Amino acid sequence: MARLSSTGYVLPKTVEHSANHSTTYDGKVTTPPALTTTSYAVLGLLGLGPATPYELAKQVRRSLRFFWSRAERKIYDEPRRLVMAGYATAAQETFGRRTRTVYAITDAGRGALASWLREPARGPAIEVEAVVKVFFAEQGGKEALLGTLEGVCQVAAQQRRELAELALSAVGPQARYPQRAHVNALAMEFAVRQADLLHDWATWATEEVNGWDDTASASESWRAEAMAVFDTAMRILR
Repeated sequence: MARLSSTGYVLPKTVEHSANHSTTYDGKVTTPPALTTTSYAVLGLLGLGPATPYELAKQVRRSLRFFWSRAERKIYDEPRRLVMAGYATAAQETFGRRTRTVYAITDAGRGALASWLREPARGPAIEVEAVVKVFFAEQGGKEALLGTLEGVCQVAAQQRRELAELALSAVGPQARYPQRAHVNALAMEFAVRQADLLHDWATWATEEVNGWDDTASASESWRAEAMAVFDTAMRILR
């Protein structure tokens, strides 16, 4: 049976934790689950205050998904992993007729998060399906390529609208975390530039592709423009 604190929170099973093992209340030594960037992202959200998985999902939808989209897919699994690692606690609360689980960060969790924040970040992993389709577009057709680029423009425009609404909620008396405005602004600038980059790139590509007869013959008709793109990319080497 889980041990409860005086406030009703479920105490983490782990009482001693290191990078290599954990010792539980029954004396057994276990290996804690390996944490990922998503794990630490959820830990960071819990650092802002206790939350249910649903509340965490809303937070991810409002912020993290613009620069760490995989957090959306793992949001309901990560809190349990953090409890197993001793970095979070879980408490059952009655909400109306339903029971919900509220997770909260532990002192060990705050320490682990601080340590992770001091580590060098890995390089960005970029995944844009539309660019994969563009990369192989000569095996399709001009119409399909233009459709892909139009989709990118639409998605980027939608992201900019969502970011604008998010920015609106971050200023003024209704701001939820005014003490975090400075770091939120840094991340916001990245997300805005990324959305603008996608929109500008897709707009430019659309204008160029519209001048092609098809995606095969453009290898000759658009060769000068292609060489200019490669030349620009090589400038850093000069």
